[in-house]
Amino acid sequence: MDITWYGLSCFRIREGGVTIICDPYDKSVGLTLAKARADIVTVSHDRAGHNAVDRITGDPKILTGPGEYEVKNVFITGLTTYHRRDGSHAPERNVAFFFEFGGLTVGHMGDIGEVPAQSEIEELNIGEVDVLMVPVGGGDTLDPARAVELVGLLEPRLVIPMHYNHPGLGEDLATKLESVDKFLKEFGAANIEPVDTLKVAKSTLPEETQVVLLTPTL
Repeated sequence: MDITWYGLSCFRIREGGVTIICDPYDKSVGLTLAKARADIVTVSHDRAGHNAVDRITGDPKILTGPGEYEVKNVFITGLTTYHRRDGSHAPERNVAFFFEFGGLTVGHMGDIGEVPAQSEIEELNIGEVDVLMVPVGGGDTLDPARAVELVGLLEPRLVIPMHYNHPGLGEDLATKLESVDKFLKEFGAANIEPVDTLKVAKSTLPEETQVVLLTPTL
């Protein structure tokens, strides 16, 4: 399996001839997403920066809600979660997606801002999570401390931080997000060299949770 990050919350996951793209963005985030082909597209929530399905070619199956799906022998579970509560109104729904294929379970947490209860995690019944993409930049999403808490609940083998301040983001968005450094410090990870693409197989997974930094492919 190979996993490529296009910046913000957008990833491409490829395995066995199947391509998944999560949270494609439009120009409102300051980045330009090249046209890409996929078999499956997931949208964690209907906001600019996460729902630009028109950037994806190949007549993909588009998933936007919770539930259980099977597409091209990929088993997908969508879990209802929420943005950060601010007290003034009900929190916006966010859907986290978990993909089971190629012998691996990969989770993309979207713009989750509230850590689910242990009981909600157990209800998922997805078994071990091998790779977890988790927002760490704060704002409406998890801040570094809450991101570490979520990682502790799911205990993935590999964690890929996303949705943090990185080069190329528009000023409005960049000023709302922390850099990844605070998450790394909170997690206790240091001196991690970013890679362009994560290539992973069940046999290469570490025994204890490790953080992988990806360089945005823009």
